[in-house]
Amino acid sequence: MADHFQLRLVDSTMLAPTVRHLAFERVDGQPLAFVPGQFLQIHFHYEDGTATKRSYSVGTVGDGSSPVQRIEIAVSYVEGGAATRLLSELPLGGVIDASGPYGRFTLQAGDTNGRYLLLATGTGVTPYRAMLPQIAELVKQGREVVLLYGARNEVELLYGEEFEAFAQAHPGFSFHGCLSRQPRATPRPNDRAGHVQNVLAELAPSDGRDIAYLCGNPNMVDAAFAALKEGGLPVAHIRREKYVSSR
Repeated sequence: MADHFQLRLVDSTMLAPTVRHLAFERVDGQPLAFVPGQFLQIHFHYEDGTATKRSYSVGTVGDGSSPVQRIEIAVSYVEGGAATRLLSELPLGGVIDASGPYGRFTLQAGDTNGRYLLLATGTGVTPYRAMLPQIAELVKQGREVVLLYGARNEVELLYGEEFEAFAQAHPGFSFHGCLSRQPRATPRPNDRAGHVQNVLAELAPSDGRDIAYLCGNPNMVDAAFAALKEGGLPVAHIRREKYVSSR
C-alpha cells in the first residue's frame, strides 16, 4: 500500500535549459523503499483550490534493493504548468506533499532473456538511471543491456555523461544518444542520428532474445511498440510507461 508523506527539498540543479533535477528527503526522516522504475506522486492544489497531482519517476541511484534517504526526480518545464510553477519556485528547505511508490515499470527477476532494449526520450530516462545497480548485476551475469536515448541535441541528453561513464565501466551495457535535430559538436562513436524508434531497427530485435522497455514521449512509445510488435516481440515482452505533460 502506498505511503503518504512530506518531502523537503535539499538540492537542486539544472540538467538542461528546461529540466531541473531535484533531490528531497522525507520530513519524517524515514528512508524511501522503492523498486527502480517506480514513481512518486506530488500532491498540490490549483489556484482555485482544486486538488491535483503529478507523477515523477524516482531517479535515485542506490544499490537497487535497499531504501534510500535521498529521493531524486527530474522535472521538465511545461509552459503555464501548475506543477512547473510549484517545483521551479520551491526553495531549498521547501516542503511538498507526496505519496508512493507506485508502478510496475521494473525489471522482473523471472525474466530469462539475453538482452534488454531500453528506450527513452526526455525525462523518460530517469527510471533507467535508478536501475543502474541492477543493470550492473545483469551484465555480470552475461546479459546485454542497450539504452537508446532520444533528444534533440546533446544538451538535452539528461544524465548522458553518467550513462557514458557507466558504459565504459560495464562491458555488456551500451549507451546510444539518438540526436534528432543537431549532432554533437564532437560526435561520439555510439551516437546515432534520428529518432529512437527509427534507430531501433539497427538492433534487430528478436523474439526469444529481447525484452524492451519504453519510457517517455507517447509518440515514441507508440511508434516503438508498433515496430517491436511487427518485428515479432510478444506484447508481454514490451513494457511501457508514457510521460504526458499536464498543465
